[in-house]
Amino acid sequence: MATHSPQDLDLLLSKLSADDNFRQRFLSDPQIALGGMGIRIDAAQIPALRSLPSKEVLAANRHAIKGKLENAAGAIPFFLSGQR
Repeated sequence: MATHSPQDLDLLLSKLSADDNFRQRFLSDPQIALGGMGIRIDAAQIPALRSLPSKEVLAANRHAIKGKLENAAGAIPFFLSGQR
């Protein structure tokens, strides 16, 4: 899994907490949605059953999430598992 900057994680959080179209693409095909952002992830890291926390939960917990995750690529399994 590639390492990405904190800015990549910030952009991902922004899109996941506000952009309905991106959220749908992210759930349907995370590799393609993230590829458009320059973020690559190994398909083995993507859960077969995917869900996302609500936009509101992501927005309200953005700072805490950033504190737990080092980079955008590491965040993908976390987000797609629907964890809050």
